[in-house]
Amino acid sequence: MSIIKIKTPESFSYRFTIRSHGWYDLAPFELADDDRLSFVSRRGKNGEPVSVVVGPADGGLTVNVDAKDFDRDGVIRDVRHVLRLDEDFDDFYCFIGKTRQVVWAREASAGRLLRGPTVWEDLVKTICTTNCSWSLTRSMVRNLAEKLGDETAGGKRAFPTPAAMASKSEAFYRDEIRAGYRSPYFVELAPSVANGSVDPESWLVSELSTPELKKAMKKVKGVGDYAAENLLKLVGNGACAGGGYELALACSWRIATDAKETVIGLPEVGLGVIPGWGGSTRLPRLVGVPAA
Repeated sequence: MSIIKIKTPESFSYRFTIRSHGWYDLAPFELADDDRLSFVSRRGKNGEPVSVVVGPADGGLTVNVDAKDFDRDGVIRDVRHVLRLDEDFDDFYCFIGKTRQVVWAREASAGRLLRGPTVWEDLVKTICTTNCSWSLTRSMVRNLAEKLGDETAGGKRAFPTPAAMASKSEAFYRDEIRAGYRSPYFVELAPSVANGSVDPESWLVSELSTPELKKAMKKVKGVGDYAAENLLKLVGNGACAGGGYELALACSWRIATDAKETVIGLPEVGLGVIPGWGGSTRLPRLVGVPAA
């Protein structure tokens, strides 16, 4: 077991970040009772997976890695990425500091969203959240890790690589993963990422505007408005429509910028689909039936 210390920004809350949304509940993430978060990183000497356990410490984080010979810089990069330690929240905190309603977020250093070590992992997990219950999402993601993920030295399963997922048939995804209508999407997506024709990691550094990047994401089969908006938040380029908007409606307060790129709404109604995360009931209660 190797130990790494990582210093965190003053405006960082470990607790609010790891519990920012349900990602901590999806394999290979595991959240212990003492709030230590574990995940699997492909930072072994030859790219093999290693288990990483992160916990709060005075002035920063303590990171335990179940290996002696591994890519130390790579593990640090993954921890910083997962917890979004390098993102600047000064403008956000300055803005909400002018309001009385949500100033608590600045005082609590909240605002970061937990994400996986790769955009690939977040992409597949996001597709697994569409049009289903959370329990089914957990089951699909767990099945992917258990049936296709390779093991760490300690026996934990990694999230499967694009190549591993590309090796399986549509029938496998339907019967073994229980992925339903997503099965053909995985069959098409995995080899495209494996051969480089689709590069989700490039979304992190894309210079496209928010609407343009969202359009690029939606070219992936299985990624609609809701999925694209979730991914935009995870790569740091957010929008608020569909499921993202419904999540905001469930909050006590909602903040939006006046930038021209700001997008708010429930686009699924244009397809005859009821906003199933509460939008059909919460929005009328907030603004009245005519406006809704």
